[in-house]
Amino acid sequence: MKGLYFQQSSTNEEVTFVFQEKENVSVTEDNFVRVQVKACALSHINTKLLAEMKMEKEFFPVGREVAGIVLDVGKKVSFFQPDDEVVGILPLDSEDPGLCEVIRVQEHYLVHKPEKVPWTEAAGVIRDGVRAYTALYYLSQLSPGKSVLIMDGASAFGTIAIQLAHHRGAKVISTAHSLEDKQHLERLRPSLARVIDVSSGKVHVAERCLEETGGLGVDIVIDAGVRLYSKDDEPAVKQQLPHKHDIITLLSVGGHWITTEENLQLDPPDSHCLFLKGATVAFLNDEVWNLSNAQQGKYLCILKDVMEKLSAGVFRPLLDEPIPLYEAKVSMEVVQKSQERKKQVVQF
Repeated sequence: MKGLYFQQSSTNEEVTFVFQEKENVSVTEDNFVRVQVKACALSHINTKLLAEMKMEKEFFPVGREVAGIVLDVGKKVSFFQPDDEVVGILPLDSEDPGLCEVIRVQEHYLVHKPEKVPWTEAAGVIRDGVRAYTALYYLSQLSPGKSVLIMDGASAFGTIAIQLAHHRGAKVISTAHSLEDKQHLERLRPSLARVIDVSSGKVHVAERCLEETGGLGVDIVIDAGVRLYSKDDEPAVKQQLPHKHDIITLLSVGGHWITTEENLQLDPPDSHCLFLKGATVAFLNDEVWNLSNAQQGKYLCILKDVMEKLSAGVFRPLLDEPIPLYEAKVSMEVVQKSQERKKQVVQF
């Protein structure tokens, strides 16, 4: 039985993906279950975080968002039994790769998959669903009638965040980075309040948002990265991103800025402007629930709610065509370079 792993170069800059033989071992730990994987979604691996947490090893397992069937359970497992259909996100320190036919996982990282939900959709939505919940419910307390700006809404995560915001009764604005993205966003139902096409690099996002909100500003902003400096001093991949000053300008009084920019730098004038607005900045860390065992109960509630909304049709994930396991190595190389738009899922 083969599983996919990655190996880092000595400089920590290059990542190589390799298939390794893996033993099909039985469950020995009391609170673990053994799962036959039916689908596994591919996501970018944060090698910097792994290094900071001293979790580096020669070969690191790949693939964490999994859906499958329980084969057998440990003596102290109370939530699952053989033949249950489950879905979940493997922990950072998992010894088994999700990109493998059979894995072992602690029961507290899994929830039941609704019967009618396809395997690929369950695996493909779970991570982005958790991120959207974290941003809109825990970091910004979204409520009906609020205005929300979701940057790069045509991405896999952006699409789920838009759907969750609409379900909660929010007025949603989004940015499009290409004509294809713009067309995708305009097809979404319910319709967006406004789609801002930033592909030309000449559109001022703050002005458009202030126009849309009658000068009041946006209550919640979820960025997809920001520019910290002028365009001339930023790499090409950041050319279409808004400057941090634009985000601060378009925030409403008491607004929430949810950022994915882990190295965000705010100068004293920036902080003063946020102070005057009574606005807040929160960081959207993908692994925040994984790093806090004390919040396990909340995390499981989120996983269950994501599955319920997928089953009810609230979530309609943006998925690419599923691929077989033998194509996962090449696909992960694309994902690791952040070149994919739709969520890629391996189907077993």
